Amino acid sequence: MSSIDHYENFPVASWLCPAHLRGAVQALYHFARTADDLVDEGDTPTHHRLDALEEYRADLQSCLHQTGTPSLRWPHVFNPLQRVLEQFQLPTQPLLDLLDAFEQDVVYTSIGQTYKNRAELLDYCRRSANPVGRLMLHLFGVHDATAHAQSDAICTALQLINFWQDRSQDLLNDRDYLPQDHTLEQELRFARTLMLQGAPLVHRVKGRAGWELRAVVQGGLRILDKLDARTPSADHRQLTRPTLKKTDYACILWRCIRM
Repeated sequence: MSSIDHYENFPVASWLCPAHLRGAVQALYHFARTADDLVDEGDTPTHHRLDALEEYRADLQSCLHQTGTPSLRWPHVFNPLQRVLEQFQLPTQPLLDLLDAFEQDVVYTSIGQTYKNRAELLDYCRRSANPVGRLMLHLFGVHDATAHAQSDAICTALQLINFWQDRSQDLLNDRDYLPQDHTLEQELRFARTLMLQGAPLVHRVKGRAGWELRAVVQGGLRILDKLDARTPSADHRQLTRPTLKKTDYACILWRCIRM
């Protein structure tokens, strides 16, 4: 994901991430990135991708339960992950939710399944996007229900924004995330509402990471500005992903300061 692409919301190797957390963030990022690569459409048959994901899930279970069975295929992922799980006592359900969402994406794409309503899409986002925020909050020692709800709102909004900015490419790949009971314009407004609901979280994450979170929020809102400016009747298959220019980054910086 660029600034809001899939799993690039992890501040990997960023100078804004506190030094003592960089190893943990990188381990979580590589876990999600590797799983995402396994199920990436490519030319690999669906059943091979699902088999690989099941093998990956088995290695995760071994890691979580400390069975002593090392990963033969992905030691570079699960050896660091196990150390991070032990060091920070991370919750494990978010990791399982991510793999569940990856599997759903493969299955839905293979059979041309679409989302009947927004509730179905949000359930997918609950497992595909929200775990990232929950894990990051745990690393930063923020555990209350309000923060979790705000984090979920930001992560879901980012996931939705990513869908809508890449809609033309998704349609070419026979993927359609737009709920059948809503228009794209309705979903853009909903994503903005979610992002604004989650925005107060930036004041709970201290230091440089808090500024990175401000940039994530304002970057997402700026992309929405650009998507909103497009003609509602435009052919979604012809639209290109909006790009951020110097003036946009200046706007994002100003909005971050004002927060």
